[in-house]
Amino acid sequence: MEKAKVYFTKTLTPEAVIAMFEKLGVQLPGKVAVKVHSGEAGNQNYLRPEFLKPMVEHVGGVIVECNTAYDGERNETDRHLKLFADHGWSKHFEVDLLDAEGPDLSLPIPNGKVLKENLVGKNIVNYDSMLVLSHFKGHPMGGYGGALKQLSIGCASTAGKCLIHSGGKVTDQRTVWSNTAPQDTFCEAMAEAAQTVHERFAGKIAYVNIVCNLSVDCDCCAVAEDPCMADIGILSSADPVALDQACLDLIYQSDDPGKAHLIERIESRHGVHTIEAAGELGFGTRDYELINVEA
Repeated sequence: MEKAKVYFTKTLTPEAVIAMFEKLGVQLPGKVAVKVHSGEAGNQNYLRPEFLKPMVEHVGGVIVECNTAYDGERNETDRHLKLFADHGWSKHFEVDLLDAEGPDLSLPIPNGKVLKENLVGKNIVNYDSMLVLSHFKGHPMGGYGGALKQLSIGCASTAGKCLIHSGGKVTDQRTVWSNTAPQDTFCEAMAEAAQTVHERFAGKIAYVNIVCNLSVDCDCCAVAEDPCMADIGILSSADPVALDQACLDLIYQSDDPGKAHLIERIESRHGVHTIEAAGELGFGTRDYELINVEA
């Protein structure tokens, strides 16, 4: 596989998000799903809808999300929709909780090492293309959160999230946390699930990672640590594996001493193993050319 192109700018503006998407030359036809993270109630680090509004309007997209598998304001449809309103998403955009009503859509993984299927919100069938807008930062379970997590855990229904976290054992959020998979197995399950969504929209999916508010914690944390290092910028690619790898590399290459805290989180959760597993599956490559952009 030839090197993937990953574009990078240090500019962090709504207009730069559009410029980085445009660099990809990817056409998003028909009805466009825009995958974001709505932010847990109480979280201070999530990307605000106002920042992403020009980009979403540029592609005429619908904001999509799925319910969570942990206790909070996002694990039931009514509360999640209220949070979308409270955080301003519903004010600016059409919002679609893909798994608001069952049954889930099963995306088969016939040769899966961990999973045999990925359960996603059934409303995903209503979309022709997808734009994945990820806030790249740390994560308490995956080590980091970026494009691959948005594809996997992010697009999975509540039952699908349970399946990933348990390594294919259970689909019930009442039992998942007593059936969690070994860490590397969890990372491999995320990679397998990510592949199913990426390939569903093959050629009609684009990725933009916004590397800012670099906390060790995810936007899913109601009580998250404040950022531990300075913002890095915006990266984009048609390859989610290369994109996440490039973001990790920029963190490691930074001269910001605060990176040590974030790197400890990433390494203690074997975060890079998700990228390794995804690269081995072949729907992306860890080899990339980083192209600097004045945006």
